[in-house]
Amino acid sequence: MSRTKARTALLQELEAAMRRSSAQGVLYGQTVANVAGIANSDLECMDILYLEGRVTAGRLAEVTGLTTGAITGVVDRLEKAGLVRRERDETDRRKVFIAVVPDAAMKIGQFYVPMQQAMEKVFGGYSDEELRLLLRFANDGYKGVLAATEALKSLLDTPPEKRPALKLKKLRR
Repeated sequence: MSRTKARTALLQELEAAMRRSSAQGVLYGQTVANVAGIANSDLECMDILYLEGRVTAGRLAEVTGLTTGAITGVVDRLEKAGLVRRERDETDRRKVFIAVVPDAAMKIGQFYVPMQQAMEKVFGGYSDEELRLLLRFANDGYKGVLAATEALKSLLDTPPEKRPALKLKKLRR
């Protein structure tokens, strides 16, 4: 097999593996959301809040790509469930931050213990150098997904008759 064909096959295999992993992650998150009694998208927003720390609704909208109106609904539902709270800024009372309630985060976090244990076992098979490569891959992949999300949003904002034709590459089986 030529180097080009071997690389193409490797890239296709990597894409398929990433898609399977991503889909399973979504399904795992859906299971956690079901157990927690909230919508999966709300759980994902809560996770982003947990990672970002205390942020404004505007910042949460920016990070998630949701509208500020949609974020208001998410925050209302999460607040009603006792998972987040709104906190006024000490210096500017007009500014409101959204913060995860730590005890609630711990309760939901317990459902991620099996995932955390499984991933610790997987990561244990890699050297520090390999882990640094995986970290770079994960961070670069995140940036790629952000760029793709923005491209898709701009495409959806274009009237259908003016959208460029997109062709999905077929995976070899």
